[in-house]
Amino acid sequence: MSTRAQVRFATREEGVSFSEHPNAIHAQFYVHHDGYPESLGVEVAESLAYCYKINNWEIENLHSYHADLEYIYYVWQHPSKSTWISIFKVGYEEQDECIFVGQPSNLIDKYKLNTNAYG
Repeated sequence: MSTRAQVRFATREEGVSFSEHPNAIHAQFYVHHDGYPESLGVEVAESLAYCYKINNWEIENLHSYHADLEYIYYVWQHPSKSTWISIFKVGYEEQDECIFVGQPSNLIDKYKLNTNAYG
């Protein structure tokens, strides 16, 4: 089974909390598999932090909605401010839950799997 997700880009604005869905997004991508934070979350953060390329993204219309999403990511940007990322676990019967808010380096530290000889 695939772990589907959307990555949405929003502008950082005064009075808009990172732990809430923003009203205005500027771009949206759909990712059909590996959408969980340890995979897609780390890919997004590493792309922002280290200019890594991300493959297999499908650009979407801003009004596209997928009923089978498990995660929604927001990349918050502004020309004069640092970039932040929010991750929401999509709830089907309950409200979406914000499970992460932070800068790309914080996401990498939290979710990147330890792949050294010790674990």
